[in-house]
Amino acid sequence: MNDELASISQFIDSESSLEAFAANMAKKSNLDLVIFLEGNLGAGKTTFARGFLRGCGYQGMVKSPTYTLVEPYELETENMLYHFDLYRLSDGEELEFAGVRDYFDDQSVSLIEWPEKAEGYLPNPDIVCSIEYKGQGRQLNVSAKSIKGNDVVLHLNAN
Repeated sequence: MNDELASISQFIDSESSLEAFAANMAKKSNLDLVIFLEGNLGAGKTTFARGFLRGCGYQGMVKSPTYTLVEPYELETENMLYHFDLYRLSDGEELEFAGVRDYFDDQSVSLIEWPEKAEGYLPNPDIVCSIEYKGQGRQLNVSAKSIKGNDVVLHLNAN
């Protein structure tokens, strides 16, 4: 068996293409993942989260949790998806005081924007999605960081 974990690099030419990619990823995912979303302001992290939620069957409004740190979404399966935006976090220890560990269980997905702001206070990711500006579009790099994440990325690679 190859010890390397799977990855994908893809050019994304529009917001709708990014949402579609994320929705497809959600459909190939189990409901026990931690996904880090990395990229500069405006790169498309919240757009990715919206697409992922749509892929999970969520049809309501999706907003950035910039001021609340986390937005919980109950999915049709009665599982939870937690969308974190840690941009305004001044110290990762704030998450500890907020009981962040309670959000990570085997029945939920966590999408975490700006994970570097809470290094040492978050679980290890299963997948890291990095979104970078590239011309008029975005370069999306998706890397598995665990066996669970590897299964998802391998299914994406099969398309």
